[in-house]
Amino acid sequence: MTGHPLRPSGPSRPTRPHPALTSLLGAWALAACSPDETAAVEEHLTDCASCAEEAVRLRDAVALLHPEDSLDLDPSLRSRVLAHCLGRRPARIPVPGWAAPYEAETARLDALLRDIGEQDWRAPVRLAWFDGRRSAEREVSVAAVISHLTAVDGLVAGSLGLPDPVPAPAAAVAVLSGGGAAEAPAGRVPVTPDGRTEALWTAEEGRPSGSAHAAWRDQSRALIRSASFAAGSSGSGGNAENGGSAESGGNAEVTAPTAATSVEYGPFSLPLRDAFLDRAFECWVHAEDVADAVAYPYEPPAPSHLHRMIDLAARMLPGAIAGRRRAGLAPPPHVLASAGAPGRALHLEVEGSGGGHWYIALDSPTAHASPRTEVAHVVLEGLEFCRLAAGRIEPREAAAGQDGDPEAIRDVLFATASLSRL
Repeated sequence: MTGHPLRPSGPSRPTRPHPALTSLLGAWALAACSPDETAAVEEHLTDCASCAEEAVRLRDAVALLHPEDSLDLDPSLRSRVLAHCLGRRPARIPVPGWAAPYEAETARLDALLRDIGEQDWRAPVRLAWFDGRRSAEREVSVAAVISHLTAVDGLVAGSLGLPDPVPAPAAAVAVLSGGGAAEAPAGRVPVTPDGRTEALWTAEEGRPSGSAHAAWRDQSRALIRSASFAAGSSGSGGNAENGGSAESGGNAEVTAPTAATSVEYGPFSLPLRDAFLDRAFECWVHAEDVADAVAYPYEPPAPSHLHRMIDLAARMLPGAIAGRRRAGLAPPPHVLASAGAPGRALHLEVEGSGGGHWYIALDSPTAHASPRTEVAHVVLEGLEFCRLAAGRIEPREAAAGQDGDPEAIRDVLFATASLSRL
């Protein structure tokens, strides 16, 4: 049987001369060739050793020109997407501006917790605070940190009529406080943040570590939802920000009944709007603790939210100074200033993201502080001030620019650190 030799099916590809193929190597390395050119170059590279070496060199050079992008999402992506969506269709019941930092920080921590593995829930986390005299610390697990947030957030939940996540302890529990060890009695839910934490830790012994995430997440969402309905029923409103929050630039937007709501922390209380800021600050601080423990990248809060947190700490400083004096940890005031009367002031300047200027009353929490009565000036970078207020650094170690009365400066730096707690 005779016939013609077999030929490849389909149209044949013309053979390109060597110089033409060599001239295409640069475009091939940049993935800029047409499909036919790419096929011709790659077929040629299997037969030409010198061109193959040149192709490898060019591809390596292109890799240096295009570094790998991070797989982590832009931290601001969520805010941008929500702002765009809410701009197209505003929320029927928006999150009030005073709850926006808490909403943002709980969402960021929730995203972190969704990313970690089962073994990470048992990773050791170092909790640090300043007990009034010196730094203190305690090592717990990631799950215990989240339970701690649940326990203290429960104080705000109670003020909004939500269930308390902390059960009454069956036996007295030891409590770490500024004055040393104490006990919370059995049969009654502790009212202090550290007492509530110890009680919840005791109640959750033996439970799966991951269950702490669900309990905290459900409660934080309920808090935001309740705050939104409470603000809506009182007639407060504002512009959409960070997930539809109402923003007015101040505290006047909170009207009855939310403005009259007080959250009891045991030895002190905060208005509801300030309690939400306090919880946002602690959520961020402990999220960074968890992120450090599991090697997870974590960014500071948005500048506008950070400014509000710093503002809350600055407003609490006169009371903290007075509290240290009552405890014998600070010298007595130079003068007794009546409510509203001018008194000595320290100019607190916080630089960087979220910073600003505050005048701290030194002699009485109710005295009027102003530039006219300034006796000292302290300058701190924003994140450094927050680390000091969180008890992550000691007052003597704070990188602060100082000018004026050293006693006033010391009082304010130590009072700032004393704002921290377990």
